[in-house]
Amino acid sequence: MACGSRPQGSAQGRVKGKAVIITIGRFGLYTEDQARKRAQSLLQQMRDGIDPRDVKREDEAKAITLREVADAFFARPGMLKDSSRDEMDRHIKTTFEKWQHRTVASITPADCRKRYEEIATKGVTGKGPAPGSASFAFTVLRTLINWAREEYKTKDGKPIIDQNPVAVLKQEMAKQAGKVRTRHIDRRQIGTFWNLLATARRNPAFSADTHAGLDLVMFLLLTGTRRNEGAELTWDRVNLDDTDPANNWFHLPDPKNKNPVWLPCSSQCVAVLKARKAAYDRTATKSKFVFPSRSAAGHIKDTRAPLERFSVAIGMNRLSAHDLRRTFVTLGVKACRLDIAKLELLTNHVPQGVTARHYLETSDLRDYHPEVQAIGDYIEQQALIAAGANVVALRA
Repeated sequence: MACGSRPQGSAQGRVKGKAVIITIGRFGLYTEDQARKRAQSLLQQMRDGIDPRDVKREDEAKAITLREVADAFFARPGMLKDSSRDEMDRHIKTTFEKWQHRTVASITPADCRKRYEEIATKGVTGKGPAPGSASFAFTVLRTLINWAREEYKTKDGKPIIDQNPVAVLKQEMAKQAGKVRTRHIDRRQIGTFWNLLATARRNPAFSADTHAGLDLVMFLLLTGTRRNEGAELTWDRVNLDDTDPANNWFHLPDPKNKNPVWLPCSSQCVAVLKARKAAYDRTATKSKFVFPSRSAAGHIKDTRAPLERFSVAIGMNRLSAHDLRRTFVTLGVKACRLDIAKLELLTNHVPQGVTARHYLETSDLRDYHPEVQAIGDYIEQQALIAAGANVVALRA
């Protein structure tokens, strides 16, 4: 029950026996008449057993936008790696660009279905079907909205969103998640692909960023490294040894699976790194990154340009950085007849078997130099054949 008001700045009353003081506004923000009406409204809410502070919090929660939810989600200390945050934020800025400043409570199941179908059939940029991208983008959206449901409540403690609207896509996303992705460069096209990269790399008209991007693609193909882990490689984690070919390696201290790893370099990989080092020596501004860029991140982040440029030339509609990782493994198995267990280690997949998990060295893999050298040699050999050289393919 209200017990008085202060038109000059606040309203004071009781809600369920507890004293409540609500600030109306700074002096001069309202006229005296406006302040009085505002105070009367607040006092009436108190008489009805409603705490105006709860109403304000609920209104603020319901007004939260997708952009604000994402920013709050990303700001949690130690919860996300920078690469994961950047990838999620990329979808907010591209896939959901027009939704960024909408309130999350206003996003409907119909909105989700329509946008999902647009991406699945046309892609984000309209260049072609991208069901995988659609599924991943809506996984990001589902994660953010689920977090918002827990973080932002009504005055009764209920979520501001009754049900996650992405739930309408459950079947489509489950179907996409169940698909095993096997896309890779056919071993009969790997030589042509390598020659396209090498030719483009020699073009002096290309920018420094373009050259770094091409070198990164070569590096990923020769090592099977994940795109972000290769792109973020710094010179202090690279060892180049001209006297011992087996002592060329690089270190990934914080990979996706949290298993720090030292990986060997083939002679072809060393050639790429030395080309990067020569470019480093020519620049006045020294970057700590092996594959530097003028971007805010300081390193190459996106390899889509060269991959899109060359995928058609080898008969593929699309090609991603992760496809290079699959190609590394496939060449190792099919062309070089390597042990799949070793390839799993070289791509930093922790073995699932009890013995391997507990007794096998999974971090220092520098002794697997012969395996990566075999893959590098095969790619180089196929490049010579594709260029018309008189080369006889030897049995692995």
